[in-house]
Amino acid sequence: MLPTLVLVGRPNVGKSTLFNRLTRTRDALVADLPGLTRDRHYGRGRVGNRPYLVVDTGGLEPVAKEGIMYEMARQTLQAIDEADMVLFLVDGRQGLTPQDKIIGNLLRKTGRPVMLLVNKAEGMERVRVAGDFYEMGLGEPIPISSAHGDNVVEVINLVFEELPQQEEVIEAPADHPKLAIVGRPNVGKSTLVNTVLGEERVIAFDQPGTTRDSIYIDFERNGRQYTIIDTAGVRRRGKIDEAIEKFSVIKTMQAIEDANVVILVVDARDQITEQDAHIADFVLQAGRALVLAINKWDGLDAYKRDTAKRDIERKLYFLDFAKHHFISALKGEGVAALFTSVNEAYAAAMAKLPTPMLTRVLSDALEKQQPPRGNGFRPKMRYAHQGGSNPPLIVVHGSALDKVPESYRRYLEKTFREAFRLQGTPLRVEFKTSSNPYADKVSKKLTESERRAAERQKKRMPRKPVV
Repeated sequence: MLPTLVLVGRPNVGKSTLFNRLTRTRDALVADLPGLTRDRHYGRGRVGNRPYLVVDTGGLEPVAKEGIMYEMARQTLQAIDEADMVLFLVDGRQGLTPQDKIIGNLLRKTGRPVMLLVNKAEGMERVRVAGDFYEMGLGEPIPISSAHGDNVVEVINLVFEELPQQEEVIEAPADHPKLAIVGRPNVGKSTLVNTVLGEERVIAFDQPGTTRDSIYIDFERNGRQYTIIDTAGVRRRGKIDEAIEKFSVIKTMQAIEDANVVILVVDARDQITEQDAHIADFVLQAGRALVLAINKWDGLDAYKRDTAKRDIERKLYFLDFAKHHFISALKGEGVAALFTSVNEAYAAAMAKLPTPMLTRVLSDALEKQQPPRGNGFRPKMRYAHQGGSNPPLIVVHGSALDKVPESYRRYLEKTFREAFRLQGTPLRVEFKTSSNPYADKVSKKLTESERRAAERQKKRMPRKPVV
């Protein structure tokens, strides 16, 4: 399970800026305006090879008793209950305020691990900017700059050191895929689960938000073991009203991380929404194999079916690696074919790719199209090998590969996917530039004794006669 970091603080201390920095996105709105963030914002970050979930919250006004500030405070307190670590931001330029003290006392009572970050500390002395905040009793204040990135990576490394060691996760056997059913509320996820299981295992009701937690169910189909995960619907943040439902977003994101294959369910009767695309993008960022299920296909006339297909092609174009299935979860139509694609996607995600074949495909790709020159030099690619699975990672070795443009990376990804018929899974290509083995020898400076020996040797060499 990925650790969850929750950003907390009074309005306008830089929480959304830090969220964008941690997730390497611009998903959170940032402006010099207090209270701009109101709903909770969820994202995925990574430092080195360690991923984590991060939650941006609205400014915390603990004294508010009603109105929008009260609702923002209530949402923030609920997020804290889900946190593995609370990152409490204060403003280093304004110093300690009475509101900071109130929030600090509140966090201390929750019993959650807290790390105190003094933001906007760029250009300021560490001792001076942190001095005011020791009296809060939340440990050593850590000066950072979320806008400039100062000390941010160090903070995340410290977070991982502070968190208790995760229990070793026992991987499912190779023939035991985990399937996560995700999508917006009321698209038929629980109905699909019941149809797959052949029983009313989870509540399916014509009301958005019926499922509020991720349900793990082991089952067997055609002699093969599976674990299916029924998740809560992820709706647009502004539409999330109930406290319990807000927990569901984190649970769904964690279920996607925990799965091998994700079945994204959309409603054929509705147009593809921005939220559908957001969910699909998160699955893609997580690197999970994916199958697209267009539910409630029965009952649509030919015109509406054509319109739905065009809408999917236009708005979910980045899922070209995934197979599309038009199903009726209620009637069970198309579910058998859906599981055929699930098995294919799982096999592709876990595929073992031999190094000689990868290098041969790379060579063929280079013959068809060389990478463009960068700063006068053309990158040289020598060989490729597999660096991981779920999703497949292909590592290409060579020289000057930091100059390879993103368009050529996509060209190689498509080439490898077609060559190995990897249907249903994203594929990642990583470039690794080889170091010059003679670099140290060339740049090495002679010691004084070595220099004098070289001079003596030079004097002993006979001079050529002048003709």
